[in-house]
Amino acid sequence: MGGKSVAGLSEDELVEVRRGALGFVFQQFHLLPTLTVTENVELPLTFLRRRPDAQRTRDILALVGLSDRASHLPNELSGGQMQRVAIARALMVEPKILVADEPTGNLDKAAGESIFELFKSLAAKGIAIIITTHNTHLGYQADRVITLEDGRIVKEERPKPHLPKDGEARIS
Repeated sequence: MGGKSVAGLSEDELVEVRRGALGFVFQQFHLLPTLTVTENVELPLTFLRRRPDAQRTRDILALVGLSDRASHLPNELSGGQMQRVAIARALMVEPKILVADEPTGNLDKAAGESIFELFKSLAAKGIAIIITTHNTHLGYQADRVITLEDGRIVKEERPKPHLPKDGEARIS
């Protein structure tokens, strides 16, 4: 991480690297049902022994389009909104790399595309995004696609941007 090899680090050292450099977005969201959106988003700071900054929390909730849901509980949110809470939670640690496991797997098409657009905007801000997905339509919008079979890389591609034909909508 940061140009330094992590090979050979102890488990405690790896935990510190993960805490400071990686943000994780899980397919199943893993939101705590008794915590509000704000509390779920701020939760990782507890493990870093950092106090939440209310303005930073508001800024992140605005970034993911959830400013109006800050005091809601998870059971009051749609699947797409819960995924956005999970993304906001991952962003609270200011990761250099965001790892997302099937982030659109539980969402309808429109919500999935919205999440992917959010990832593109985060990448434009300098956060490296690693996504595992079976959704090839979304996957091939990435800068780089690595195909795995049985845990081995079988193909690596750099998809060309889709150029729309006359009258065709462009996905950007």
